[in-house]
Amino acid sequence: MFPTTATTIVIGAASERGRIWSTIVFAFVWSTLVYDFVACWTWSPDGWAATLGTLDHAGGTPVHIAAGTSAFAYSLVLGKRAPVTHGEQNRPHNLDNLFIGTTLPWFGFNGGSGLTVGIRAALVGVVTNLAAFTGAFTWCMLDYFLLKPKHKITLFGFCMGSMAGLVCITPGSGYINVPASAFFGSISVYFDRKIKTLFKIDDPFDIFAQHRIGGFVGPLDQITIVDGWLYGTWIQVVQQLALASAGFAGNFVVTLIILLVMNEIPSLKLRASTDGETQGIDYDQFNEYTNDYIEYL
Repeated sequence: MFPTTATTIVIGAASERGRIWSTIVFAFVWSTLVYDFVACWTWSPDGWAATLGTLDHAGGTPVHIAAGTSAFAYSLVLGKRAPVTHGEQNRPHNLDNLFIGTTLPWFGFNGGSGLTVGIRAALVGVVTNLAAFTGAFTWCMLDYFLLKPKHKITLFGFCMGSMAGLVCITPGSGYINVPASAFFGSISVYFDRKIKTLFKIDDPFDIFAQHRIGGFVGPLDQITIVDGWLYGTWIQVVQQLALASAGFAGNFVVTLIILLVMNEIPSLKLRASTDGETQGIDYDQFNEYTNDYIEYL
């Protein structure tokens, strides 16, 4: 399930402009050449990161850092969508689906990573829930005071903040105490969304900020500072930085190579045609619409 989740995060970068057959091939190649290796580093008893002493309970590096970094490379190679839609199109068309997707997966994702039912799994659920709450509350408050029009709180902001808190808590959820789960990186995620503007990439889901930045900042805040450095185990900072940095650099380079090679093969071109983007990827790639309508004359 974890490589499935990680791959799903990556291909969000192909939003409204990727070809489905190329996406399927990329998903197989990426999960084999990128995810499998990072998971081995992190969770195999013989992996270099596990041997070094890094801590990652539920996939901070194999899932979030790997996927967020690779999505960044995917967005760079694909380029921006054709400017045929309004700016509001970057927001989700169905808030119900967004809310369900935010709330359902994480207790199984984090709580089930220990593969046992017990006190530790219950504690994981508690810190996961608290991180989601603090992330959502902080994000809503930032939106309330900083966005225009001011003094508005939205379900979209609530879900984005929850997701930021959940990504940040993932690697440390099996190791930290309850107060530490309130120290999260969702504030960094909120402001680091500007990175896509700096690099002029089309990342409508803020995958890089949510997963790459959240997966990097979260464990540094929680594992190293609150439950590590303050208790004298300063070396944990170095260990976590080593895994996070290797996860970023290695994933970006390998993913970029995969994408550039695929893009040179005519049958595996990554991007749909301009006409296909205008018609909509659902119709262009599947000959159907996700949301159809009946016009009454």
